[in-house]
Amino acid sequence: MKNETAERLPRTRHAGMLIAACALLLLAARSLPAATTTPTQAERIYSRIAGIPAPPAILLQMTQTDPLSAALLATQDPAFYNDTIRNLATPWTNTAQTVFAPLNDYTATVIGMVRDNVPFNTLLSADLVYVADPSLGLPAYSMSNNDMYQALDDNGVDLKAHLVAVTQSSVTGLPSSATAGVLTTRAAAAAFFDKGTNRRMFRFTMMNHLCADLQTIMDTTRPPDRIRQDVTRSPGGDSRLFLNNCIGCHSGMDPMAQAFAYYNFDDTTQSLVYTPGQVQPKYLINATNFPDGYVTTNDDWSNRWRSGPNALLGWDPQLPGSGEGAKSLGQELENSAAFASCQVTRVFKDVCYRAPSNAADRNQVTQMIASFKAHNYSLREVFAESAVYCMGN
Repeated sequence: MKNETAERLPRTRHAGMLIAACALLLLAARSLPAATTTPTQAERIYSRIAGIPAPPAILLQMTQTDPLSAALLATQDPAFYNDTIRNLATPWTNTAQTVFAPLNDYTATVIGMVRDNVPFNTLLSADLVYVADPSLGLPAYSMSNNDMYQALDDNGVDLKAHLVAVTQSSVTGLPSSATAGVLTTRAAAAAFFDKGTNRRMFRFTMMNHLCADLQTIMDTTRPPDRIRQDVTRSPGGDSRLFLNNCIGCHSGMDPMAQAFAYYNFDDTTQSLVYTPGQVQPKYLINATNFPDGYVTTNDDWSNRWRSGPNALLGWDPQLPGSGEGAKSLGQELENSAAFASCQVTRVFKDVCYRAPSNAADRNQVTQMIASFKAHNYSLREVFAESAVYCMGN
């Protein structure tokens, strides 16, 4: 027995030493720097972000750092702004959703926000617009034409170097309280406030920034009391069409689109019109379609989709879900979970050349949404993380 005990003690000490050694190895592994980027990885990252081959000097820098830092280096290329971000944002500025549209204040503002790491969850509410550097001597910003941005385009100006941020209220004549980020740019007004009933602005904002068209989120369980008079309750003489179809969009859309009640686009002056306290006549057209319908008297809005199936869009519980005007509605939309998911998923598609298609992709998107929020809604960070994830594919 004595000899057995004597034999066991060294073994026990030896096991303890092994455990201690393993712990030290784990600690050492955790303190090791991240792996450096290979030349092949660097080339792929750069191509996915900037769309062009990496300059040799930048490629060398990228191979001396970790992949994420290398990807952030790639976002410094002017082509990332002139091409990648421009192509991302331009379809948001027109009803055809085409990339083949002129540079404008909406697109320029997105480019500037990405460059400057302006929190992207202020896109729909900030008193902000990006204009040409005055030193270029280009036409001044105007709410009645696109001359400044056309000149930037015609001269192939490096947008990364020559866009400057100004308050939108200082160049548009709008009070700061009436500015709503890209929603109140001239380009957005021309595309979405022109004619119609201003429901177009709401629909395209949902499509462009929450990745949710109305047909996919219609909810027939919301009350119809805020649906305007111009929507007949028996289209074609059949009230079932209204109850089973029309109500699904209008019961949620109309109470929120009321936020735009004071906005219009004037075709004569080619500029945005804002009439505080005075509802635009377009909100009151076709009143005889259903005289007992809702009559718009102000720009108060309410989000009826905070309850019911569209609660899944992830509305911020810190916000009231109602308010006055476009700015507060923009805050409601841009702080939803759907907004963050939409931006991240769209960047993933652009960088990886595919939609998230398997469990690994979906997990990556989930992680990037969390990172997007953790990095103060930096879209550059999302581009970098997407490029690193897809650099081997």
